[in-house]
Amino acid sequence: MAAAAPLLFDKAHILCYRTFDIAEEIDLERARRALSEDTRRLKLSRENSQYLELPNPPLAYELGRRPLALRDGPITVDATARLFDHGAASIILRVPVTPGTSVEQLTRVADELYDSQALEDLAVELVEGVRNTIAPAAQKPHLWDQNESYTVIFAEAIRGNPSAEEVRTQADLARLLLGENGETPLSRRESEAVTQTSFSYTVDDLVVIDWNSAFVYEPSGSRDIPDLLEIANAQLLEFRYYDARLDAYIARIHDEVQAKRHGWTTLFRSPYRTLTRQTLSTLVDLNEFIERVDNSLKIIGDFYLAKVYEGAVRRMRIPAWQGSVTRKQQLLAQTYGLLKGDVDIDRSHTLEAVIVLLIVLETFFAVFNVLAH
Repeated sequence: MAAAAPLLFDKAHILCYRTFDIAEEIDLERARRALSEDTRRLKLSRENSQYLELPNPPLAYELGRRPLALRDGPITVDATARLFDHGAASIILRVPVTPGTSVEQLTRVADELYDSQALEDLAVELVEGVRNTIAPAAQKPHLWDQNESYTVIFAEAIRGNPSAEEVRTQADLARLLLGENGETPLSRRESEAVTQTSFSYTVDDLVVIDWNSAFVYEPSGSRDIPDLLEIANAQLLEFRYYDARLDAYIARIHDEVQAKRHGWTTLFRSPYRTLTRQTLSTLVDLNEFIERVDNSLKIIGDFYLAKVYEGAVRRMRIPAWQGSVTRKQQLLAQTYGLLKGDVDIDRSHTLEAVIVLLIVLETFFAVFNVLAH
């Protein structure tokens, strides 16, 4: 039996996402007014997509074409920025794939893009421009020193129009998603682990999701699935950001408590009053943040896009990060309770001291009046 012909990509591109935390919150409507370029709100277009609700759809605008240096020479990429109300900004670099590219060639390109310093530098340069442009719309602006990267290999046309099953069997998708160029084949267990999260709506489309990359074969050209993967990636970034922020704040509380131990000078005034107010403020901000992230996408029905999104959430390990934030939130709430208890005790001591002082003064004046008469 003749071997199957190698798969050749006739129409494809690689979507490279770099997502940054740039503010505590972004007023998307105000950002839209601050932008002179055409802007658009994310809107899913597939059948039944109305059952995925975007209460405050992210805002996108084009950044134009930019040069990107690669090993084989510079190429031109299309750049887009997308803003999320929970404070994230995503830079999307659309890398063209030369028609007729084989899976092996695509794997080499993907491998370079996964860890490209030139791509990272370009994304940082672009996000700095975004920050300056939307500054009036950003609340508590900053730029976290970490970002979240994700890569989607998006194929619209493969030569011969193979079915999803044919793509699975003829292309080593695990090596493609890992950017594995070595000659030694991957083990079966590793290949199965990388490609275990996969979906097909019809026999002609395919989605394979790994933790850091995905392969999407979508002859219709719909970008709904890459958009959902981007939303999940932005949620992951936000949970990572707040997890790190909580770590730093809990460590700070420990240091301040050690530095402000009770002494005779604090007998009637707790040294933790300011710290208690700051901890309460942090808890309130955290509750608002979790609400915004959880509300960035709501699933109303159990259909294909919802399954893809939920699969991406699991594969990106978002529940683990969310659980970590929740545990630290509970720890912070317990710490607030202890600090507030200390403050309340000192207030009680102060009140008792005032009462005793009043009794002493009243007794003194009564004795004084008796002696005077």
